[in-house]
Amino acid sequence: MDSSARPLRASCHCGSVQLKVRLTEGLTTARRCNCSYCRMRGAVAVSAELQDIEVTAGEELLTLYQFNTLQAKHYFCSKCGIYTHHQRRSNPKQYGINAACLEGVSPFDFGEVPVNEGRIHPKDQSEEGGPTIAGYLRYLSNTAD
Repeated sequence: MDSSARPLRASCHCGSVQLKVRLTEGLTTARRCNCSYCRMRGAVAVSAELQDIEVTAGEELLTLYQFNTLQAKHYFCSKCGIYTHHQRRSNPKQYGINAACLEGVSPFDFGEVPVNEGRIHPKDQSEEGGPTIAGYLRYLSNTAD
C-alpha cells in the first residue's frame, strides 16, 4: 500500500467484504460512466492504484463480472450484491472504488459528478486522448444545511 495517503475503510452493505484503500487523489477523482453496465449500476467511483487496495475480509465472497472485451473486472459481494470496486479497462493499473462503500462517504456528498462518455470507450476511439465528458450529474438537497 502507498504510504502517501491516509487509508480508508470500505465495505459492502452486509459487511462481509471489507477493504482498506488509499485513494489516488482523495475524493476529487469522483466520476460516473454512461456505458451500458455503469448506467445500470449507477455508482460514483473514485480512483485507487492496484497496490493501494487490500481486501481485509471476505475475499472469498467477491464475485467477478466481466463483459464485452473482458478487460474490466467488476467485483461485488455474493451475499448482498453490492459492487465494491472494479479494475478499469481505461487504466488497468487502477481500481474504481464505489464511493458509497467508503466509511463515512455517501454519493450524495458530491454536489456535481462528471459522467464519462463510456458508450464509446476511449480505447475504442481512433484518436489519442482520455475519456470525454458526457455531462454532469448534480445533487441538490432540498434541506437547508
